[in-house]
Amino acid sequence: MESADRTTDTPAEPFLVRERPGWRAVWQFVAMLVLVVASVGFVGGAVARGQGLGSALFGVLGAVGIVLFGAGLLLSLGTLLNRRPVLELTAGGVRRPARWPLPRRADRVLPWAEVTAIAALRRGVHGTRRGEQDYLVFLPTGELAELARTAERPQLVALTLTDLPHTAPAARWCVPVDREALPRVVREARRRREVPVIDRRNR
Repeated sequence: MESADRTTDTPAEPFLVRERPGWRAVWQFVAMLVLVVASVGFVGGAVARGQGLGSALFGVLGAVGIVLFGAGLLLSLGTLLNRRPVLELTAGGVRRPARWPLPRRADRVLPWAEVTAIAALRRGVHGTRRGEQDYLVFLPTGELAELARTAERPQLVALTLTDLPHTAPAARWCVPVDREALPRVVREARRRREVPVIDRRNR
C-alpha cells in the first residue's frame, strides 16, 4: 500500500539511523580473541622449545596469526564500539556513511531529487534462528519503483542484493531497520521529501 501523506516542514538537522550490534558481532569478537590468544601460544611454545625447524615454524605461524587475527580483532571491536550511523537523512538527500574504518569521504549520497520511491521490505522466515528483518530501499529509478510495486514477494529479495546487476542500484540504498523504528524513519524521510512509500512487508 502506498502512502500519500503530506509534509509541511523540512528539518535542518539530519536524522540518524544506527544499527544495534547483534550477537553475530559479539561472537566474531570472541572468535578473533581466541585465535589471537592461540597465536600467542604458538609463539610462546616456539620460544620455550628453543632452536629448531619445528620451533621456527611454530614461531612464524604464531606471528602471522597475531598479525592477521589481531587485525580481525580490532575490526570486530570497532564494529561493536563504533557509533557511526548506517543511514543519515538530510535536507539534501540520503547518505550512507562508509563502514568503519573507511573515512567519511567515502560516504555515498543520493539526492532527494533522484529518489522516486521508498520500498519497505521484509526478508527472512518467521520462527527460524535468523528470523525476519525489515529493510528500507530508496529507489533511484522509476523502473525499480515499478518492480517494487508489482513483483511477487519472493522476487523482492533482489532489491536487497548487490550482486544482481538489474537491482544493484537499489541494493546500494537498502538499509536494515528495526521493525519498531521503521515507521519513524519513513516519517522523517517524508518530512524532507514527499515520495511514495511502497509497503511490501506483508504482501
